Amino acid sequence: MRDETGSVLVEVTVVMTIMFVFLLGSIEFLFVFYQWNVASKAVEIGLRIAAVSDPVASGVSGLSLAILNSELDPGERMPYFSVTCDGGTETCTCDIRGVCPKNISYNSAAMGTIIFGRGSSSCSDATSSYNTGMCDIFSRITPANVVIAYTQTGLGFTGRPGGPSPTITISLKDLPLKSYFLGGLMRFEDIRIPAMKMSMTAEDISSRAPAF
Repeated sequence: MRDETGSVLVEVTVVMTIMFVFLLGSIEFLFVFYQWNVASKAVEIGLRIAAVSDPVASGVSGLSLAILNSELDPGERMPYFSVTCDGGTETCTCDIRGVCPKNISYNSAAMGTIIFGRGSSSCSDATSSYNTGMCDIFSRITPANVVIAYTQTGLGFTGRPGGPSPTITISLKDLPLKSYFLGGLMRFEDIRIPAMKMSMTAEDISSRAPAF
């Protein structure tokens, strides 16, 4: 007669292993979903700040006056321009198809306002929703993870006191998903959060009231 006294232990070991993988996998999935949602909310907050603050591409705010003084009459439609600033390289590039400012430069202070919030240079210290920055929502976001673009889409006019009214687009890059349980097994550490772009129309892209 065969000895089967250890068969139950073997069966329990196999079943428990499968159950733990499913349980930890479910927790991991929920945590990934949480990171996705928080990153999306952080982009939304950053975009709202960018719409009413100094532009990361310094020189964009004065573009409507610069164009007015050089070649167009007051009230004419703004020519096309697109300026993209990368927080990772701390540079801004300009897509020239019409008229584009020549004095574009990267404004690290303006990017800091978007990332850390108004009047702050660190994360998790916001005292109100007004002072909340992107990293107050998702602490792993740094300037190196943010790309912001200012694109003229037909709004605004030359000579507008508040500057042009470009469409602002913010996207994330190179932000890894964090894994606690199955990272080494499923190679989650190699997965990046998608670009997650969001856009809205700028209001007065300045941290101060426009001068009339």
